[in-house]
Amino acid sequence: MTVRELINELEFYPDDMEVEFAYSYGDYWGTTVCKEIKDIDKGFVEYSDYHSMDKLVEEDDEDEEEHEKKREVLILQ
Repeated sequence: MTVRELINELEFYPDDMEVEFAYSYGDYWGTTVCKEIKDIDKGFVEYSDYHSMDKLVEEDDEDEEEHEKKREVLILQ
């Protein structure tokens, strides 16, 4: 999702509605939990075959080949 797509989606909701982030807790029952978003920051991610999703990575790698795999994204924390 891009910032523009997020803004377009949020236009349909009240300005004072709380926003939370949902994720799998990883427990036996497969519980989905929600956590309050307290910050938005830029960061770098790259795809992890092990996790089958993006993972947060450090931005100061000197290896140019590794640097090309990274994408700058907004992170809701």
